[in-house]
Amino acid sequence: MPVAIITGASKGLGRALAEALAGRGWDLVLDARGAEALTEAARAVSADGTRVTALPGDVTDAGHRAELVSAAGRLGGVDLLVHNASALGAEPLVRLEALPLEGLRRALEVNLVAGLGLVREALPLLRASGAGTVVAVSSDAAAEAYESWGGYGASKAALDHLMAVLAVEEPGLRVWAVDPGDMATDLYAAAVPDDHGPRPEPAAVVPGFLRLLDERPASGRYGAPALLDGAR
Repeated sequence: MPVAIITGASKGLGRALAEALAGRGWDLVLDARGAEALTEAARAVSADGTRVTALPGDVTDAGHRAELVSAAGRLGGVDLLVHNASALGAEPLVRLEALPLEGLRRALEVNLVAGLGLVREALPLLRASGAGTVVAVSSDAAAEAYESWGGYGASKAALDHLMAVLAVEEPGLRVWAVDPGDMATDLYAAAVPDDHGPRPEPAAVVPGFLRLLDERPASGRYGAPALLDGAR
């Protein structure tokens, strides 16, 4: 069975992706910082017999990243790596003049540095897969200038560029930066707690990610909502 590593998998988009892949017979290595929520998610995802290894920890920890890849190796390898774990830099979001520099560093460490660290750790297994795939969860804040989203958006823009370079350097892999669009997640609620507008649940955009896996288009940046409509 194919094997995926998904970070930030205890809730939101990460959990929704885990559930969808489990339904397709994938074996999974799941990561999140909250042990209790991750354990519950793993229990639900493995209900139909999927092999799931749940490892609570922080993706900025090199030792934890090594444990994730080692666990995937024991399941058979790494066919898909989804870097979904994210940090905002400030909760709620603030303008750049008030953004704590330590918060910006945290966003860069989680969203960017840890993403590259995990890819580097997993590269031998991704190359050996024959269908190795990296998905970096991006944001429209990486491409658009939204007030108060500067730190988070900068970290995601840097991640997008890193993935674009990785795609050039690793032509045997598929490397996609995917913007899932606005979703009803805890991350968005923490970012803008006063915004109570309706948003789709994460599960609603998962078919866009699955379409990428099914059709395996060229490496690049994609929008999950556009994929749902049959367009890039």
